[in-house]
Amino acid sequence: MFEKTTKSSRVILLGQDNNALVYLVAINLLMFVMLTFIKIIYYLSEIPIEFFYKQVFDWFTLPANAETFLTKPWVIFTYMFTHPTIWGVISSLLWLWAFGYILQDLTGNNKLIPIYLYGGFVGGLVFMLTVNLFPVLANHLNTIEPLTGAGAAVMAVAVATTTLAPDYRIFPLINGGIPLWVLLVIFVAIDFASMAGASAGIAASHLSGGAMGFFYIRQIRRGNDWGAWMNRFIDWLNNLFSPDKKQAARDTKDSLFSASLGDKKKKNSDITQQKIDAILDKINQQGYQFLSDEEKSFLKRASKEDLL
Repeated sequence: MFEKTTKSSRVILLGQDNNALVYLVAINLLMFVMLTFIKIIYYLSEIPIEFFYKQVFDWFTLPANAETFLTKPWVIFTYMFTHPTIWGVISSLLWLWAFGYILQDLTGNNKLIPIYLYGGFVGGLVFMLTVNLFPVLANHLNTIEPLTGAGAAVMAVAVATTTLAPDYRIFPLINGGIPLWVLLVIFVAIDFASMAGASAGIAASHLSGGAMGFFYIRQIRRGNDWGAWMNRFIDWLNNLFSPDKKQAARDTKDSLFSASLGDKKKKNSDITQQKIDAILDKINQQGYQFLSDEEKSFLKRASKEDLL
């Protein structure tokens, strides 16, 4: 039953509703394309490129100077979607897809965005604290480049995924598969090698982002979902701007329930459509592995009865 569920979720991954991974990739790409387009306009207008960075780009990046940050506090969120180079955005999105795909496969669609945002937020705060509190860095604030890119956020996703399932196997044709923790080690090594010569603040940002991902999963296992409020807010926005979508979901669920009542005499009496819906919702929100043995057994019997 587990293999069937996993295969099905992978088939519909790109097209399913509320796909957090696709949303994050799309936002990063749109931000990069928008800023690049503006940069091209500056170039074609023969405006010095330095003005682009001062007048546009710096309004999305996280500055090292705390006083500058206070004049544009929103950058604590926008910086994690802002990449200065094409190679930077490609690298970030490839690693995000590698770990984010597995995370959604294991937990459903409701954990990726909170982990990404929490990791980026904590990474940004630690960057600011590091460069402002340590004298060796604070004395050179004007020379420290602002923080950009999804490094801390992706590190949070990578560590969270590995903490959740360190023995998850990728590339199964290679000696039975490579454990996920090996992929994490490679990612961390490449990430820190690419920061050679950069400020210590960036390294601290990425490390703290990874720590955020670790503690997020630890809290999930204790029954505390730090992202629950965020998902409720996202659902509220979806319902606010797409009321017909909410009604359609209700109509679909009602029609499935009505169909199940019509075949009730032919089905096992202890299998109800309501319970199936509840279990499927739990898989979508938390992942198959969070089902109890009773729920897994129930779902298996429902599958044999062709109720799924």
